[in-house]
This record gives sequence, structure tokens and C-alpha cells, in this order.
Amino acid sequence: MKAALLVAGLAATFAGGAWATAPMSRGEYLYKLSGCENCHSDREHDGARLAGGRRLVTPLGTFFTPNITPDADTGIGRWSEADFIRALREGKSPSGSNYYPSFPYTSYTRLSDSDMKALWAYLRTVPAARQANEAHELPWYLRFRPLLAIWKWLYFDAGAYQPVAAKSAEWNRGAYLVQGAAHCGECHTPRNTLGGYRKGALLAGTMTGPEGNVVPNITPDKPFGIGKWKRSELVQYLGSGIRSDGDCAGGLMAEIIDNGLKYLPAGDLEAITTYVAEVPAVANPVHKARKARKAKDDSGY
Repeated sequence: MKAALLVAGLAATFAGGAWATAPMSRGEYLYKLSGCENCHSDREHDGARLAGGRRLVTPLGTFFTPNITPDADTGIGRWSEADFIRALREGKSPSGSNYYPSFPYTSYTRLSDSDMKALWAYLRTVPAARQANEAHELPWYLRFRPLLAIWKWLYFDAGAYQPVAAKSAEWNRGAYLVQGAAHCGECHTPRNTLGGYRKGALLAGTMTGPEGNVVPNITPDKPFGIGKWKRSELVQYLGSGIRSDGDCAGGLMAEIIDNGLKYLPAGDLEAITTYVAEVPAVANPVHKARKARKAKDDSGY
């Protein structure tokens, strides 16, 4: 009974938005944390905010992000709140078809109903932009969406985050953020040939990340992960993009920090650090590939 009450208390604490800070609304806070603008705005071609069209190159094909402005004809203006929650919770469109997991509903499903509603309310305030969605460029065998039901059966576990009674409120808050809105595992976890998470390698980094990027190992492994980082160094990096050695975040991580993580209160950054420090360490040396690629880019060859 005590354990049940503790879990209920933890759930009420973080799902109730206690960590959101003024002057941002809870919805705007979740919008920034979830990285909506990073994926759904084609800044490279001066696209309208959240009007879609950003090209996402993956090992399974090229995806183009959709318009999520309130435009009635080309965006989500005719969606209901229930449609939006279904998309995040179940990975399904208003018509019932399955979404490709390039849309990280596999993480967003962990959000509480109240947080999904707050995010929906904020998105309704964004200016509508009329821009039709582009078709994904996929091999023929991936164009048959009903097959995604099999993928979901194998790799998708729908449902809001459930607090772990044996862990602290801070750890649970960090788990909720990392596993849900921040969707860190979507980029930092290596995948198998079908695009599912590789078992036993959560946050261990990958050489085939989004847009062909090498994504670092952020498990507590000392030789190859962030096990040698101090908590204060990780909090500083997440909030500013600046490492203790003076180096700065680049590429996609710079976007994530500039448009999202830097807006998080110190308590949430601490919570993320607490959670990440306790995930199983994995010896995955992707940093070698990152260094080699960086050296090649710097050399001009």
C-alpha cells in the first residue's frame, strides 16, 4: 500500500507540471523540450515555422517531416485533441493508419495525458502556414504502411511513463524527461536492421544516426561514454552546449540545446543527469568514429 501511494505521489508530482517555469507556459515548455521546431521547420530553405519539409536521411530511407501548424488543409487544423493524443500515444493518424517511427511516438507515448493536452494547446497558438507535405523517399518494401503493425508489435510499447517506487523523485523526473519528451534514446541508441532499439544498448551511441551523424555514447561507461564527466559538467553542457574543455556542441545536438534544453530549469537538468548517470554502462566506442570524421572535415579532404 505504501509503495502504491509513493508511486501515485511521484506521478502526481512530475505529471502535474511542477518543474515547468515562468514565463513559459507548460505547453511551450514541452514544445521546446520535445524538439518540435527542430524537426518540423525547414530552416535550410527558409520554411515557415512548423510547416514541415525538413529532410531526414536514415538508413531505411529519407523522410520529410509534415506540417503541424493549424492550417486546415495542409496541417493539423482539422485534428481534434483526441487525434493528437492518439498520434503521440499510439502512433496512429486520425484515419487510423500507422505512422513511421521516424516520428518518435515511441518516446512521446511516455508523456502523461495532461502534458499531451498542454502541448496540443500550445500548438494551436502557432500561426497557420499553408504547405503541402512531401512524400517520403523509401524503398518499395517499406511503402506498405500496414506492415508497420508488425514493427510496432516487435518494438513499440505504448503507454505513459510509470514511476519506479524504489527510485527518488529526481531520478523518476529524469527518466520521464529522457524517455519521453526529450526522446534522447531516439538518436543515442543504436538500432538493428529493422530500425528497432538494439537490446542492452540504451543510449550507447551509434555510427548511423539521423542525417548520417555519428551520435555519441552517453552511458556512464568511462572509456567510451560519459563516465568521467562530473555532474556539474554535464549540467553545464546540457544547458549551454559548452564542455568543460571549451569545446562546443555542434550539428543536431547544438539545435537541441539552442532550441530546447537551454530553456530547462536547473532542477530538470539535474534530474536528467541523475537518470543518465544510472543507466547501464555500455562499452561502445563510437567516439573514435566521431573523432576520425571530425579530423577529416577539419582537414578539408
